[in-house]
Amino acid sequence: MQAISNTRIKSIDILRGLVMIIMALDHTRDFYSNATIDALDIEKTTVLLFFTRWITHFCAPVFVFLAGTSAFLYLSKGKTKKQAATFLFTRGLWLIFIELTIINFAWSFDFSYSFIGVQVIWAIGWSMIFLAALVFLKPVYVGLIGILIITTHNAFDNFHAEDFGNYKLLWAFLHEQYFTPIGKNRFLGIMYPIIPWIGVMAAGYWFGTLYKLDSIKRKRILKIIGITCIILFFVIRYNNVYGDLNKWTHQNEWYKTVLSFINCSKYPPSLLYLLITLGISIFTLAYLEKSENKIFDKIKVYGKVPFFYYILHIIVIHASAIVVAWLIDVQASNTFNNQDTHGGFGLSGVYLAWIIIVVALYFPCNWYMKLKAKRKDWWLSYL
Repeated sequence: MQAISNTRIKSIDILRGLVMIIMALDHTRDFYSNATIDALDIEKTTVLLFFTRWITHFCAPVFVFLAGTSAFLYLSKGKTKKQAATFLFTRGLWLIFIELTIINFAWSFDFSYSFIGVQVIWAIGWSMIFLAALVFLKPVYVGLIGILIITTHNAFDNFHAEDFGNYKLLWAFLHEQYFTPIGKNRFLGIMYPIIPWIGVMAAGYWFGTLYKLDSIKRKRILKIIGITCIILFFVIRYNNVYGDLNKWTHQNEWYKTVLSFINCSKYPPSLLYLLITLGISIFTLAYLEKSENKIFDKIKVYGKVPFFYYILHIIVIHASAIVVAWLIDVQASNTFNNQDTHGGFGLSGVYLAWIIIVVALYFPCNWYMKLKAKRKDWWLSYL
């Protein structure tokens, strides 16, 4: 298999870096905002609050999709399929373990683990295990399996965990956001059921084959894929029949109708949700290949160490929120956004905190990026 030069994947690092930065906005809002409403509630939200939340919808799809692309690029660097499968399987198990332990603690700072939430790292871990079994197939078959999962999973939207009796957790694990007590004083939140995420990663794996093409041909294909996904989104969404559990509705204000139209289901991500987020992202990739400036060089740093950044940014955001709450004398245990305290900041404060935190995170990320470039210790590939 032909090796792929590093210069041909700068665009991937830049796009991943962009979504990592945007991801921090969503989590900063979680911990710093004084809003006590659902940002996507059309009846109660403001346009700015809505888009502050909506723009972060790009993060998880791009994160998972490009993880699949990275898996293909890993295989393209002289690795055998057996080596790639072993790496994907063990890394998948590692990510699941980290989600259940370190990441859950970072979200709550609760040593008792009274609430265990499984989110995007959990989904990526299981998707890697699934992909480990698929890498022995030709990439086109892996991609077609992924697309099949993405396009058909909404046919099962009306099946719910409670319908499956003793197997309800299995269905929730596969395809429904679900919260349930597990033992005494402990709750489980399945926020990222693994379908269709396993399909997203599989599609991303096939997508990686584009990076064996010359730049001109690849850019043309990227634009075609991106535009096709966006057009499909508008056509399918307008018909309001299939592709998303939440139907759009006409509102009393035109802009609210627009918000309703683009407000698609994330848990699990619907076909329409993935079409619009991945469509725009793939189209953007076509214009990032020749991007050479200092800003993109900085953004690329975050994209080269995504897992390191992910863990660190939750800890920093959570810890800083507690410190700031203490400094301004707000009695909030884990977050400002608390119905009892009504603490926190408006969106201007949230955006300011986000910028400061992202800039601060650049320095440890840059250090770790350089460390990975200098050293080839096996454990560095797991962080």
